[in-house]
Amino acid sequence: MTSVTGVVPRSSKPQGLLPTGAPLTLVDADGRAVPSADLAMPGDDVLLALHRKMVLARRFDTQATALTRQGRLAVYPSARGQEAGEVGAVLALRPRDWLFPTYRDTMAVICRGVDPIEALSLLRGDWHCGYDPYEYRVAPQCTPLATNTLHAVGVAHAARLKGEDTVALVMLGDGATSEGDTHAALNFAAVWQAPVVFFVQNNGYAISVPLSKQSAAPSLAHKGVGYGVPAMLVDGNDAAAVYAAVQRAVAAAAEGRGPTLIESLTYRIEAHTNADDATRYRDQDEVDGWLARDPLARIRQHLLARGLLDEPAIAALDAEAEAEAAVLRRRMNADREHDPADLFRHVYAEPTPDLRAQQQELSAELAAAAADDPEVSR
Repeated sequence: MTSVTGVVPRSSKPQGLLPTGAPLTLVDADGRAVPSADLAMPGDDVLLALHRKMVLARRFDTQATALTRQGRLAVYPSARGQEAGEVGAVLALRPRDWLFPTYRDTMAVICRGVDPIEALSLLRGDWHCGYDPYEYRVAPQCTPLATNTLHAVGVAHAARLKGEDTVALVMLGDGATSEGDTHAALNFAAVWQAPVVFFVQNNGYAISVPLSKQSAAPSLAHKGVGYGVPAMLVDGNDAAAVYAAVQRAVAAAAEGRGPTLIESLTYRIEAHTNADDATRYRDQDEVDGWLARDPLARIRQHLLARGLLDEPAIAALDAEAEAEAAVLRRRMNADREHDPADLFRHVYAEPTPDLRAQQQELSAELAAAAADDPEVSR
């Protein structure tokens, strides 16, 4: 089949790119298993791991929110209510894969193994990125919307050119899909057949802008067909479905079948950040409706009903989460000793003459101040 322009289209079956009309689900809001022709239910060990990580992640998130109110963090974008997406997507990755998170994905970052203190260094204002991306295969948390989509495609394409078995999972919100960088990333990923999974957590709002004012598409997943990227629409409060969808997309990418676009339908329970007043653009009734669809309660009810979990195990896990929160509080309440020389480290591989001059000037000022007041040097 050849088009009127003489160009042979990549696929003569665009319907194979379209997502399902209803979100893919494996465990419904009442914790009941739902048969699916598109996704395989994860094994019991995976379901238990999802539940455990979601409990720990939620307690971390609430503790980080409290630390922000106490002035220990400059800002913290909560992901409460999005635990199924944060945890489910990351657990579906292989150790050799890369995660490209946004500023809201701190739960996902620590689920990937990053030390919570290192993960919070950016939001504390200590470092641009408080962890070694290469050690964890986790890119720095991205604050500008959608720039991480391009980074993910670049890393994935480079890995493919080098013959490496690496898949990049990039997380983005519904607001980021309105950015030009997302368009460019999806387009090039499709053309290059780059091993990338675009995981869109549609939590209803881009700060205060609802999805209805961002896009008129039937779903954000439907946008994949315009790029030639197969897409899935998944219930983002169903950890089992998120895990299965991302695992399927990672496997396809690793097999050389290119990128996948996944839209995860969920909701942002808390305000955009601690600096936002969400009551100005949404009603409490709306929030309450989503609280009733709690992703943690859903998977817990499923595990309890199947006898895979009991109340003593839940109590033990809650105690573990509280212990981790206490350690986080203690470590975050310890003031970090800052070295003024850090202002000049890691700026350039080889410091410029101007940078050296500035460093010498600051060193001289500090030495003079220390001579006048010995407390300065402590």
